[in-house]
Amino acid sequence: MRIIRFKDPEGKICIGCDYDGKDTTPIKGDLFGTFEAAPGRIRVAELMAPVAPAAILCIGLNYRAHAEETGMELPKHPVLFMKNPGSVTGPDSDIEIPQSCLEKPEVDFEVELAVVMGKKGKNIKKEEALSHVLGYTCANDISARRWQKHSGGGQWVRGKSFDTFCPMGPALVTADEIPDPQALQLESVLNGETMQKSSTS
Repeated sequence: MRIIRFKDPEGKICIGCDYDGKDTTPIKGDLFGTFEAAPGRIRVAELMAPVAPAAILCIGLNYRAHAEETGMELPKHPVLFMKNPGSVTGPDSDIEIPQSCLEKPEVDFEVELAVVMGKKGKNIKKEEALSHVLGYTCANDISARRWQKHSGGGQWVRGKSFDTFCPMGPALVTADEIPDPQALQLESVLNGETMQKSSTS
C-alpha cells in the first residue's frame, strides 16, 4: 500500500492511499496499530510528509561509494547522528536556507531511504528486525556542511537540523510491497539533471 499524509480542503490532517495527484482514498485507524482503507475519495489540499516522526536516527557514511568519494575513512562501526524532528517537511515544500548559511554557500543534499518503524521493540534479534518495519519512504538529508564539520563543535546534528532540512515523501510504501530493501534504486534530480543515482545494495 502507498500511504500519504495530507490536509483536506478544511485543513484537517488525514491519511490516505491510492493518491492520483488530486484525490485519495481515506484510511481509518492508526498507522502504528490497525488501519484500513475507507469508502469514498477525498480531495488533497496539501501533501505532507507521510509520517511525523518522534525521532530521526541516521547512519552516516552508510553508502560505501559515497563514503569513498568524500575521502573519509570507512568507519568500523556505524556513525550515528540525529536530525531534529522539527526539520521534517513535505515533499513539495521549499527548503529554507538559514541566514547563517547564505554568506558562505554550504547547503548540500543527499537522497536517502527512510525506514519507518511500525512497532516498538528492544533487544530485537537481527533476523526479526524487518518485522518491526512499517514501510519505507524517500528522504532528503539536507546538510549545512560548515555547521556540520566546523561550526557545530564536532556535532553533526546542528548542521542537519535547520527548519525544512528533512523533506520526506511523497508516499510511505508498506513493507509488504518491498520484500528486499537492499535492492532499491535511489535517485535525486535537480532541475532535470540527475545528481545522484545509486542502489541500496
